[in-house]
Amino acid sequence: MKELKEIDSRFKIANREALIGVALAIFNFGWWFFFAYGLGDAKPEEYSYVFGFPAWFFYSCIAGFVVMAVLVIVVVKFWFVEVSFDEEEES
Repeated sequence: MKELKEIDSRFKIANREALIGVALAIFNFGWWFFFAYGLGDAKPEEYSYVFGFPAWFFYSCIAGFVVMAVLVIVVVKFWFVEVSFDEEEES
């Protein structure tokens, strides 16, 4: 299997794309954590509001979802590549 892994470029592509996915997940958690605990670390009477939501909730959950959706679309469109899963016949 190790020889196949060294020869087959699909493993390199799959590993790169998996690392990109992990980086996106870490970024998503960091975004959420920063806004949820950074802006939400006050008394509720002192909260500022965006569209009727507390700012910490709006930026961590609503804006964070939009940012992540755009990032995932951009990453898939420009960095992920089509890979055939059919085994290639050696000639």
